[in-house]
Amino acid sequence: MNVTLEREELEAWKRKFSKRSSVIQRISKQAQTKVNRWIPEQAHKAITESIRKMVEVTLKNSGWVPFQRVSVKSSLKEREEMMKDRLGFYRKAATIEGAGTGVGGILLGLADFPLLLSMKMKFLSECSLIHGYDVEEYEERLFLLHVFQLAFSSDSHKKHVLTIIENWEEEKEGLKELDWRTFQQEYRDYIDFVKFFQLIPGVGALIGAYANYQLLEQLGEVAIFAYRIRYFHELE
Repeated sequence: MNVTLEREELEAWKRKFSKRSSVIQRISKQAQTKVNRWIPEQAHKAITESIRKMVEVTLKNSGWVPFQRVSVKSSLKEREEMMKDRLGFYRKAATIEGAGTGVGGILLGLADFPLLLSMKMKFLSECSLIHGYDVEEYEERLFLLHVFQLAFSSDSHKKHVLTIIENWEEEKEGLKELDWRTFQQEYRDYIDFVKFFQLIPGVGALIGAYANYQLLEQLGEVAIFAYRIRYFHELE
């Protein structure tokens, strides 16, 4: 694929990505927003802090480094092929994990949340590595977390995050700290409706496997195009 086609594909993806989500997703988001209003503030703070620590521990202690950072001379096609290869690995692992926790009903279903989150973070860490970035640097972790939000957020927040990613070099200077409250609420609201059915005995395994596959697929697609945006900006 040449540069012109890669750019055209990127623009087509952005147009498609900016379209409104499905009716079910919008209804789910509205319902989750109402539920969030009922949750005590102390509970919100506890959930936010729990997810923040979970993410930071995953990024800090990941044993994910299977290869050295690629050369800056590597083509975009080569980088994206490597990303797809790693996506295949994590997508398969997430599918198996979703089926396994789905079989166990509520207790194991609850364990799926941190396990799946960890896989997503490890995948994005490898994407950073593939593109030659050092995920130990704060700004690279911040970019990675914005890619995550781009994949798992409401329509309005996605548009906001996409604007930040499209103007990363300018925007990163003003981003001293991630808004963890927004991060956790957007993520939970996005996946709760789907993952709820994983807790149902009898069908939980099938739903868990399918849901995890689709969630990793969504993250992989967004990661490929988010890093493509950055790649073209750096060329300019």
